[in-house]
Amino acid sequence: MKLLNLKNAGLEIGQKLLVYSRTNLHRPSVRIGLACGLLLLAYIGSSLYHSGSFSSGSNKKNDLAGGTADVKGEGPITTTVTRALVADVPVSIDAVGTVQALNTVTIRTQVDGRLLRLAFSEGQDVHKDDILAEIDPALYLAQYEQAVAKKAQDEANLANARIDLARYEKLIAAKYASHQQYSTQKALVQQLEAQVRADQAALDSAKTTLDYATIRSPIDGRAGIRLVDVGNLLKTTDQNGIVVVTQLKPIFVMFTLPQQSLLSVQKAQKAGIASVLALGSDNASPIAQGELAVIDNQIDQLTGTVRLKAQFENTDLSLWPGQFINVRLMLEDRKSTHLNSSHGYISYAVFCLKKK
Repeated sequence: MKLLNLKNAGLEIGQKLLVYSRTNLHRPSVRIGLACGLLLLAYIGSSLYHSGSFSSGSNKKNDLAGGTADVKGEGPITTTVTRALVADVPVSIDAVGTVQALNTVTIRTQVDGRLLRLAFSEGQDVHKDDILAEIDPALYLAQYEQAVAKKAQDEANLANARIDLARYEKLIAAKYASHQQYSTQKALVQQLEAQVRADQAALDSAKTTLDYATIRSPIDGRAGIRLVDVGNLLKTTDQNGIVVVTQLKPIFVMFTLPQQSLLSVQKAQKAGIASVLALGSDNASPIAQGELAVIDNQIDQLTGTVRLKAQFENTDLSLWPGQFINVRLMLEDRKSTHLNSSHGYISYAVFCLKKK
């Protein structure tokens, strides 16, 4: 009732001021009084607003009827009662990672020559020691055959020198030859033996160079788009190479975490629970499951983060080098945590309801 009387008084004062100001507005004292009246009306309106007089229609009816309803209340709060569950809750941390190949090799020629053949298809899976390309081997084959011939020549000379040395040994025993002749022949045999060993080294070098003309894959992986066409003259100084072979199984994901999480990550890795889940762009759809492989040995002082590397088997090739993905690192598995059975929310307060 007090609020209603205050409201009516304010309306009455306003009406009187309006009538009086129309006839006496030219007087300064009237203007001052009008300003004070407006201030009084503003104060009354503010009091009515904060007291709830302008709230809902039901409150207005209660005020007019002289009821005892509480104009400040907002009504009852709806609550839902569900059965609490006790379960294990995983604790994890999310980050954004970059997929990196386990090994990436740019195939380059080790000898100069014209490219005769490419023995792979773009995007083909290749294995270690598979032939990828062939360089014209004519020059290197000739060098190899020359080395073979030189060794054969020196081996023949060595055989003849050994026969002469055996003869001098018999002559020395019969005292028909001097010791100087025997020593000279023995030194010749040793010289030719050294020459044959040098020939063998030159032969191995020529054989290795000839093998370089056949370019093979050093790893298991997938060949990319070729970087050169057949018929081009290749040199060992070329920077582009012939093709890039990338190993996709297994594969790594690099990501960073704040240094504040380092202790928790180390504990999880020591406990053997530091599994890593690769997620899709929605940060919910799982792509692959892996394990934490490496924690970097230092923290980046500029960003305050530490780099981590996770390894994935990638048998279905769901991860691709250079891809940006969301990762979720498992840190802890909290045992016997109370959960909301309807929504799965973690409950930090549990109330027991009993019938009276």
